[in-house]
Amino acid sequence: MIRKTRQRSAIREALETCGRPMSPDEVLALAQKKVSGLGIATVYRNLKALVEEGWLVPVELPGEPARYELAGKDHHHHFHCRACGRVFELHGCVDKLVEMVPAGFAMTGHELVLYGLCGSCQVGRN
Repeated sequence: MIRKTRQRSAIREALETCGRPMSPDEVLALAQKKVSGLGIATVYRNLKALVEEGWLVPVELPGEPARYELAGKDHHHHFHCRACGRVFELHGCVDKLVEMVPAGFAMTGHELVLYGLCGSCQVGRN
């Protein structure tokens, strides 16, 4: 059984309220608003435990450190903002991916990441 601590509660709350995949540094910044003495090592330790517990899943992006989001969501993809680095969920999926698979191959899964500017960064450039 995993202990319930103020630090773990702050980390869980940060992940629940943000509504998008978060990096450990983003989790730290948000959770420190509840527990000011929280450190990055504690965040990493708790993220690892929450993944092992099945409450979180890592979001892997090519060439990037993992972000984390709540487990149990329907199949979805991600949008990575090239300006601020934040990652957002995209709901839905491309319908015709299976048609792209070469003859004789069997697709067993896929990941799709879109890149560009998020709404906040786009507004800042106008």
